[in-house]
Amino acid sequence: MLVGGVAKAVGAAGHCRERVRAPPAPARIPTMPDPIFPRSDELALVMGGTGGIGAALADALAARGRAVLAVGRRTPVAVDYADPGSVERLAAHVAQRLADEQRSLTTLIVATGVLHEGAVQPERSWQHLDAEALQRVFLVNTIGPALVMRHLLPLLPRQGRCVAAFLSARVGSIGDNRLGGWYGYRASKAALNQLVRTASIELARRNKQALCVALHPGTVDTALSQPFAKTGLEVRPPALAAQQLLQVIDTLPEGSGGGFFDHQGLPVPW
Repeated sequence: MLVGGVAKAVGAAGHCRERVRAPPAPARIPTMPDPIFPRSDELALVMGGTGGIGAALADALAARGRAVLAVGRRTPVAVDYADPGSVERLAAHVAQRLADEQRSLTTLIVATGVLHEGAVQPERSWQHLDAEALQRVFLVNTIGPALVMRHLLPLLPRQGRCVAAFLSARVGSIGDNRLGGWYGYRASKAALNQLVRTASIELARRNKQALCVALHPGTVDTALSQPFAKTGLEVRPPALAAQQLLQVIDTLPEGSGGGFFDHQGLPVPW
């Protein structure tokens, strides 16, 4: 018999001896499939795959045994956001490869971005705002990724888990902006975040398991961040940053589409 959660067994002499019931076995927490053993019919596409963090992401995916297509401005299948047709041509190439090799595009990572480039530099004041510099920053950080959404997101599978991850930046967070400055970079990344949020809604209508997210990689030791990496900042090598970002991608929970996460998987305010 059971009294107060304690089972009592009656012995031959009529005496009761208590036996504490073992606690129920904990519920099994479902885990993601081991990414080191991917399906052979999957393809990962890394935009900006020749840059510091993009190349590291492509290498890390290849080390897992993934089929990887790393794309940049000087790769055999080149993409330059100044030429919108290059994104469309890439999409046609990827679609043909998927058909020829019987693969699915299950991972799309857009690691393109510009913070400084020649005369284009982060603005310290509104007095430094320049139309041409703003156009260049928005072209690379916002318009280019928008074209990728238009032409590449339709190639993601209509069923099963797949992820489109766009590298953003914490300074693109409006809620987290306490220092000001860097007008163009902040605004272009904030616009990218809105594009990601909007695209995630449309993507989920096609495939409820498909995720479209923005990721903040942190400060990585690349040409983009080197001039601005302050002493005391946690600056991580690209290989480590890539492993951390892939871990976040691997463990994104269901329903996290349209979210903005840092390299530890923590949400970043909009």
